[in-house]
Amino acid sequence: MTDHIFGLDTFGDVPEDDRGTLLSHGAAIRQVVDEAVLADELGVDVIALGEHHRPEYAISTPETVLAGIAGRTSTIRLASGVTVLSSDDPVRVFQRFATVDALSNGRAEVILGRGSFTESFPLFGYDLADYDKLFEEKIELFVRLLDEKPVTWSGTTRAPLVDADVYPKTDSGRLTTWVGVGGSPQSVVRTARYGLPLMLAIIGGAPERFTPYVDLYRRAAEQLGTAAHPVGMHSPGFVADTDEQARELFYPRYKVMRDRIGALRGWPPLREQEFDHEVEHGSLYIGSPETVARKMARAIKALGVGRFDMIYTAGSMPASARLRNVELFGTKVLPMVKDML
Repeated sequence: MTDHIFGLDTFGDVPEDDRGTLLSHGAAIRQVVDEAVLADELGVDVIALGEHHRPEYAISTPETVLAGIAGRTSTIRLASGVTVLSSDDPVRVFQRFATVDALSNGRAEVILGRGSFTESFPLFGYDLADYDKLFEEKIELFVRLLDEKPVTWSGTTRAPLVDADVYPKTDSGRLTTWVGVGGSPQSVVRTARYGLPLMLAIIGGAPERFTPYVDLYRRAAEQLGTAAHPVGMHSPGFVADTDEQARELFYPRYKVMRDRIGALRGWPPLREQEFDHEVEHGSLYIGSPETVARKMARAIKALGVGRFDMIYTAGSMPASARLRNVELFGTKVLPMVKDML
């Protein structure tokens, strides 16, 4: 056995039923709850739900869905992946996750991020020109709130606080808080400065290229005199009974989603050769349980991380295939990975 942590991440992608019809947003959210319940039964350590404000994704308030999951599970940790702190209010984020922590008897975790998607900024009245300043100020306030003592704070992005006490308090006295980072050295150093755990979003290319970020985090923490926690990583993946089945189910739906988002970001359409290369050598963990387990173990060893979360939904993957993926991840993949480590 190992001390590694293993999780499943989803943005609440809207899936198909077995007839190929897209589910409603409501049904998609209930599907995620069912998947989390199964993951809990199978001993998966964490379920992380991402925040999005787009039609393909059903989850815009991860903590609301996590509260629903809390009442139907007993041991699985309940995380966001990520909460877009820049376009939210730190006080409300703390209160909402402290409430999930109470409902789940101490299982809540918040992963804070700047957001790789920007739909939340105009939606909530924030200027993208303030992208960096919003996160810098709000994480400073959030870290102060974690002490669960009265806070006096002032900045330019929200009203000042004077001796403000925030409720509810957590039973443990501290809400577990990570920072999700997509590859900016400044973000890695900032995370170390605040003494928070680092979650690397590794969604393309060879995972080994992130080794310098893991080293930078540890070095920065040492120089700044803060704690360097075990680093986490999350990457997309999908497990089916065979390699062929996994690719056949995943590729066409992943391509639709990737090309839709890529069109907004100036990326060329995904080619099948690129996809194959990413599966073989990059950061897509697609295949049978043994194929996925070997690749996961390789990445964990190469980076020296303590946590691996798989983003297990991509596009309109059928709901039945998603449940099978959770089942195989819990019953087959994790035991193999733990043996390999």
